[in-house]
Amino acid sequence: MTATDLPTHVVTPVRLVSRAKMMAAQRPELIIAPVSLVLLLLGWEWSVNAFDVPSYILPPPSQIWTALVRGLNYGLNDRGGYWLHARVTLTQVLLGFFFGSGAGLLLGTIISQFRLLEATLRVYLIAIQSLPKIALAPIVVMWFGFGVTSKVVIIALLTFFPLLVTSLAGFRAVDRERLELMRALGAGSWMIFWKVRVPSALPFIFAGLEMASVFSIVGAVVGEFVGAQQGLGTLILSMTAQMDMSGTFSVFIILSLIGIGMHAGLRAIQKRVLFWSETEATDVTPGA
Repeated sequence: MTATDLPTHVVTPVRLVSRAKMMAAQRPELIIAPVSLVLLLLGWEWSVNAFDVPSYILPPPSQIWTALVRGLNYGLNDRGGYWLHARVTLTQVLLGFFFGSGAGLLLGTIISQFRLLEATLRVYLIAIQSLPKIALAPIVVMWFGFGVTSKVVIIALLTFFPLLVTSLAGFRAVDRERLELMRALGAGSWMIFWKVRVPSALPFIFAGLEMASVFSIVGAVVGEFVGAQQGLGTLILSMTAQMDMSGTFSVFIILSLIGIGMHAGLRAIQKRVLFWSETEATDVTPGA
């Protein structure tokens, strides 16, 4: 009996090799990315040891991994571990992302439907967008205190404009031939909005959501830097003050994992919503 005679659910070494070859041909990045990471970490470890770099300047990956495992071994509510601080930061990120991007999307959608409103508000939006939001963080903390609210407001400020700008761009980029076709068929304004404008704007909106997800993590850490009692930003400050670079880098890993998780979640939603135009969805860049 050969491998091809076996039931399809039986995994044999021959089939594993065949699947690996197929995956390498169709999605080479799935192999290149982890291999590149391993090579980078090996080179990093070797360089630090070979050149005798002090761990308080640049720790080797092995020490960072040890610090990460040590921090994760604490209890879920232990202030010395990572779980409590990661939970606080993640909560702030999700709340700020939800409110900020939701407000930006809603306002961008409304403004894009009324030329006069867009022309009237444009100068004010540009003026507000030009303000460095990070510089507002101390003021926001002073207004809303050191709790979760101030961090959510800072994140919302950072995530608001990417959705506002990309939704405006998306609703402007609608194909005029589609609009004329729908009007010729007697479609009303509401049907044109749902059937033509929204599908055209969705790739831009998802591009804005991806930008906002990155900004939300930056906003959370900045807010915690300015003033907080819990969160990964406070851990970074504390560890840096103690010259614990291994611990600091291990917190960076947790922040990166949060970012990767949000990106993967958005991509999964994007694939389901934009099932008709995956290429268009992945190629759109904000402001294009």
